[in-house]
Amino acid sequence: MKNRLPILCLFVCFLGLQNAFSQNERYVDGRPAARHRVDCNDQGIVLHYGDGKDSCDVYGAREAVLNKVGDTYYLFYDGAGKDGWKACLATSADLTTWTKKGAVLELGDSTKNDAKSASSPWVINNKNTWHMFYLGTPNATPAPDRIPSFPYLTMKATSSSIEGPWIKQYDLQPFTTKPNTFYALTASPGFIVRYKQEFLQFFSGSANKNKVVQRTIGLARTRDLNSTWNIIETPVFPQEEQIENSSLYYDKSQKMWYLFTNHIGITKEGVEFTDAIWVYWTKDILHWQKDNKAIILDKQNCNWSKGAIGMPTVVQVGNRLALLYDAAPGESISHMRRNIGLAWISLPIQIHN
Repeated sequence: MKNRLPILCLFVCFLGLQNAFSQNERYVDGRPAARHRVDCNDQGIVLHYGDGKDSCDVYGAREAVLNKVGDTYYLFYDGAGKDGWKACLATSADLTTWTKKGAVLELGDSTKNDAKSASSPWVINNKNTWHMFYLGTPNATPAPDRIPSFPYLTMKATSSSIEGPWIKQYDLQPFTTKPNTFYALTASPGFIVRYKQEFLQFFSGSANKNKVVQRTIGLARTRDLNSTWNIIETPVFPQEEQIENSSLYYDKSQKMWYLFTNHIGITKEGVEFTDAIWVYWTKDILHWQKDNKAIILDKQNCNWSKGAIGMPTVVQVGNRLALLYDAAPGESISHMRRNIGLAWISLPIQIHN
């Protein structure tokens, strides 16, 4: 038996190295992979594209942003419409049956930074005023898709009601792209949370690094929602993580923050696409570790999409966490013709190897 122990140890070590190697080689270009998972039960599509008012989502529905006011859920989503991508609104009492309200933002004129897209809005209420931070860009691909193109910029609007009407504040620039930083190409809005005496926004930033677009989450802070934000120049996670968009949840029982985000994967042919929803966790909202991450939803446990699975947003419902996300049906990795799906996570969140 004693003679077998070294052999057994070597075998176990080999399996460990093999597993580590396989994790590092999951993506053809070596980008980091997540080695943990969280149990997630996918319910399927709850909002189909195509029947929004005035053809606002005729070519797709994606980028779900969920809010709850009273007993009503408010879902902002990007409608790929006949004249471009715009923020649309739908309401529900149960997260399953949705009433579409149509577009809540219009495109700006040719002189404005939201001339080609006014989308992906994150909202927060403060002192009876709703503040919206949305993605604007003066660039998009040709019709009919009109996919927003870089730069992705953060723009602002306000309203007395979450349903609008929304008044754009073109004279206010919350923050913007900056050369030679992790947000040189994009600085688009993300989840906003009150923390102590200020507001924190977990925004999406990207930049070219060695001729490759690298994406991550940045942190901006302000005490006044009607002013400019200060950006912390070091990103929340390394650019190599290849993640974008954010939705936060705080578990009081665990005293743990969870950040949900979509990961950018790559095909064997070198085509990038949103391949999974990841979650990171920390007890200090200002400090996160790149290795504290797990896969929430991907082709293994999504029951209707085995290709592109995009931006997540979460809200607690009883002892579960509801997760809304966008995805393309089947094995498609297209930006277009996506629907909004719903999945459930039991609380407290359990991380598995």
